[in-house]
Order: sequence, then C-alpha cells, then structure tokens
Amino acid sequence: MNNKWLSIAIFMALYINLSRGYSALEDARIIAEYKKGLSVKGIRSKPNELNHAEIARKLVHQTNWASVATISQDPAIKGFPMVNIISINDNDVHQKSTGRIQFLLTDLDFTGIDRQVNNRSTFLFTDEQRLHCSQPSGYHVPSIDPMEPTCARVMISGQIKKLDKNSRDYDPALVSFVERHPAAKNWIKAHEFYLCELEIENIYVLDFYGGPHNVKPDDYYNIKLE
Repeated sequence: MNNKWLSIAIFMALYINLSRGYSALEDARIIAEYKKGLSVKGIRSKPNELNHAEIARKLVHQTNWASVATISQDPAIKGFPMVNIISINDNDVHQKSTGRIQFLLTDLDFTGIDRQVNNRSTFLFTDEQRLHCSQPSGYHVPSIDPMEPTCARVMISGQIKKLDKNSRDYDPALVSFVERHPAAKNWIKAHEFYLCELEIENIYVLDFYGGPHNVKPDDYYNIKLE
C-alpha cells in the first residue's frame, strides 16, 4: 500500500472512530489540555498541584446534599445496597466549615431503618451537584459529562452515629443545620428526625485521569477553608 492509500485508510479509520462518538485522539487532546493547567470552576488547578484533601472538603462544604448508600433492611431488597438523598451540613454555628458531615434521619425512612442494623455507609458528593460539569460558566470552558474523572467526585465511608440530644453540642448543631435547611423545622416536628454524624473512616477522591486518590481523614479535617 502506497503512502496515498495509507493516508486515506488512516483518515477513514479516524472518521469512523469519531462518528461512533469516541476518539482516542480527542481523549489525548483533552488530557494534554488539562495537563497545561486548564482550570475548571475553581475546584481544579494544575494536575500536579491538585490538593485532593482540599477538593474533598470543598465539595462537602459547597454541596447541600449527598447520595447515601446503606445495606438495605427492607424485606423486598434485604442485603442489597440502598441509595437515598440526604441533606447535609458541615457548618458550625458561625456558618464556618468544620468538615463534620451532619444530617437528620428518621426511623420512618430507608436510611434510618438501615442504620439500626448496620450503620456503615458511603456518602457520594460530585461537582455536578452544582452543575459545574454539564453546565459550566465561562468563555471557552467545555462541558464535562458527570461520569468523566475530571468532574470531581468524593466518596466518604464511615459509620453513622446518632448524636446525643443531651450533649451541649447537640442544640447548636441542630440550629446550624436548620439555618442551612429551613425546611428541616417541619421534618423535626412531623416525623421525629434526629441529628446524626458520619464518623469518617475512608475517603476516595476522583478528580482527574488515573484513578481515585485515598485521603486520610486527618488530612481532610486539617484543611482550612475561607
């Protein structure tokens, strides 16, 4: 095959590949672009400067809810993973981030029932919760599919602990939660919600190509947010 026909064959292969929706060349271009330091919504900097603990803290602080997985105790799906949407708060009474993931549960809901038998859980936070991936702002900033590694996500696992209502920290924590989620006033009155906290045991951060990064809980808590 001469050079002319070889060039045509290569061109046709690339065209077919592109028409199917995936291009290795485009993937390589995107990676190269990010390696030059393309910043996406203030959560990412240059890949060699990514602070994974900081990304985790920012996502927890900036999002108001998480997808929460537990081991179901519901008779129809017992033993299967159950996923729920839970409103969260990491603020203190001064609305400053603490990194502590607190939330309200009720024993009338899936998560509250599951917790009583097996309190292990994983919370998922993603930058797409704030539409920073599929609907980016800024000139020449491309949209990102929420499944792309560059759409940052954080998976935090630990044990759900019901907080003691008689402790001196309980009421201030509840006030802080309601300030962030005013609708919670009605939940507490109508369905006997109680305040819980996730005792963090493991953190995974996926914020770029190359797989997830393991972040130590101490490093996560030590991050200072303005």
